[in-house]
Amino acid sequence: MNPLKAQLLEAIETLPGIEVVVWRERSDGFTTLNYRGKEIAHFHHDNELDLALGKELIKQQGLNYPKDSIKHPKRSASSAYIELRYNSSSQVDEVVRLLKLAITQHTQ
Repeated sequence: MNPLKAQLLEAIETLPGIEVVVWRERSDGFTTLNYRGKEIAHFHHDNELDLALGKELIKQQGLNYPKDSIKHPKRSASSAYIELRYNSSSQVDEVVRLLKLAITQHTQ
């Protein structure tokens, strides 16, 4: 496993209410993050998490949908999901911060 994904999963496992689910019936190792039994995010690959952050928080945080998305090239600009790429430890920290925001939103 990619060291950055391992770092992210280690941080995620400390968050209350989050469950990491690896879909064993799929051959591609598809992994979701569930919060209180509901999917809140899923990995596209070792360096990208697709997070249900909510369109208002996406806008507030100044996030942009990737123009070169492979998994969701036609995703609406009003989607509640945002693809977050990480290629450094500081970017992993930012993904964790955004995941915590998403959890807060799902508890309201």
